Amino acid sequence: MAVESVAYARAGLMGNPSDGYFGKTISIIIRDFSAKVSLYESPEVEIIPSFQDRSKYPGIRELVEDVKSNGYYGGIRLMKAAVKKFFDHCQTQGVRLPDRNFSLRYRSTIPRRLGLAGSSALVTATVKCLMEFYEVEIPKPLLPNLILSVEMDELGITAGLQDRVIQVYEGAVYMDFDRDLMECRGYGEYEELDPALLPPLFIAYRTDLGEGSETIHNNVRQRWLAGEPDVVQAMKDFASYAEEARTLLKAGKGLEIGPLMDKNFARRRSIFTLDPGTVEMVECARRLGAHAKYAGSGGAVVGMYYDEEMYGRLVHAMGEKGIAVMKPRVEAS
Repeated sequence: MAVESVAYARAGLMGNPSDGYFGKTISIIIRDFSAKVSLYESPEVEIIPSFQDRSKYPGIRELVEDVKSNGYYGGIRLMKAAVKKFFDHCQTQGVRLPDRNFSLRYRSTIPRRLGLAGSSALVTATVKCLMEFYEVEIPKPLLPNLILSVEMDELGITAGLQDRVIQVYEGAVYMDFDRDLMECRGYGEYEELDPALLPPLFIAYRTDLGEGSETIHNNVRQRWLAGEPDVVQAMKDFASYAEEARTLLKAGKGLEIGPLMDKNFARRRSIFTLDPGTVEMVECARRLGAHAKYAGSGGAVVGMYYDEEMYGRLVHAMGEKGIAVMKPRVEAS
């Protein structure tokens, strides 16, 4: 038996990073980039290394460049943790797994360490493969929680539910992580939005930037937990931007969400120390009359433009700075 699952990159359209702080967000899938996991029955359990897990290089410079681009970790630890957490879940739920072994292999086209949710995509695809292979059903609203626990509980990476929700639901989703909902039933309210309601969007990214989200979120989380007034208020502000954007989108006024993207970025800037290179992408878009904000933890931005002439100017101006620009495919599943 062989199965394959795919999970896509994502961009936080509005409200991020409030998802880990009982906030509200809107997120979109980016079908142009994906993580694919293949699973097939085998005599022993084996996770097959990918190119991103290599430990052999032509020389020391190649090793250093690989670390700069991909960090110190490939996908093996994520897949190991996903398998363990899936097994733990089945044990807790009294699900007896058939006595069958498997091999896992993966490949990913999601740019690394740019806040496009490459790690959670790999975990999501792995868990979906295991579910199909062992014929285990996990309710859709609860599945993102299991996927999140792989990184938070097993690997100690600070993260929120947003990435996992959009990678499970796909398309465009409005998420309300209200504290009462989260503490009462364990998951938020997830509303799928018609991607046709979205304004013209672009993604811009550069491969010489970015750092893992575990680095980005740590200090702000500590400040939030300590009740620092400005951080607490900022998370409420982020949530309000997402709520207002949802109202505009559902009213057919998608072209009016641009100023909210600007507010989201400015509010983030007020409490985070931001990477100058990512800020440069936002400011470049703003100079050309577009709107932009962080797509995730840094290294990539999501923005909106008004016409093809403006998009052409974005591509030209950012291309001169070594920045890639693309129109994301956001079709629902």
